[in-house]
Amino acid sequence: MSKIISITKAKYIDGYKISLIFNDGKRKILDFRDFILSSTHPEIQKYRDIKLFKNFSLSYGDLEWNDYDLAFPVYDLYRGEI
Repeated sequence: MSKIISITKAKYIDGYKISLIFNDGKRKILDFRDFILSSTHPEIQKYRDIKLFKNFSLSYGDLEWNDYDLAFPVYDLYRGEI
């Protein structure tokens, strides 16, 4: 039986980098810079503002911003794919 992967801790590093710890102990530092800066979608472009980007939270093991205004599939984050 496979375990459902979730994020147990997220910490802002700098720029667009966030350190994640998953419930199986795996650790990743992910850089969202390319995703945020290359997006043409206005709802994503607003996160170019570092103050907004830094305002993420963990909700039920998911990394999200502003009540799921921006979120990524946990498994993609686990694999380092943004």
